[in-house]
Amino acid sequence: MNAAQHEALLEVLKKRFEKHASRHEGVTWREVAARLAATPKALEVLAEMERTGGEPDVVGREGKNGALLFVDCAAESPGGRRSLCFDREALEARKEARPADAATAVAAAMGIELLDEAQYRHLQTLGRFDTKTSSWIATPPAIRKLGGALFCDRRYDHVFVYHNGAQSYYAARGFRGLLRV
Repeated sequence: MNAAQHEALLEVLKKRFEKHASRHEGVTWREVAARLAATPKALEVLAEMERTGGEPDVVGREGKNGALLFVDCAAESPGGRRSLCFDREALEARKEARPADAATAVAAAMGIELLDEAQYRHLQTLGRFDTKTSSWIATPPAIRKLGGALFCDRRYDHVFVYHNGAQSYYAARGFRGLLRV
């Protein structure tokens, strides 16, 4: 990332941060900028989250270490991360009509992790997300071992957690990521 791209991304993140102040009460932009300056790799990850339609923003702070939590806050599941099955195992098991990739593999390559159910539900307290799409979430090993995977959305003003075969994929299902900085 060159200096101009770096500055442009920081400006986008700052405007979003200021526009949605209720998402991160008690966190200042000065603190965010300092953490990003101290962690250059984080800015590259945030650039990829932005490029794929995630609109990352700070949604809180992690308990003990105080890490800032950046999460995809696009209204709908990020457009550049849809039509993916759940994980590499599911992708390899598909014999026909394979998707381009798997959500967990794309997340790992980006340097982020899928939200878990609690993180997804917290995000939904900060706005209305996935009212027309859905997002894969981290799935407990016991469910995944049986071939399933979990996803969430918001319908009828409620957050729902569903299950599907991990091999499934849909044009309206992607994933939201989390980055700790």
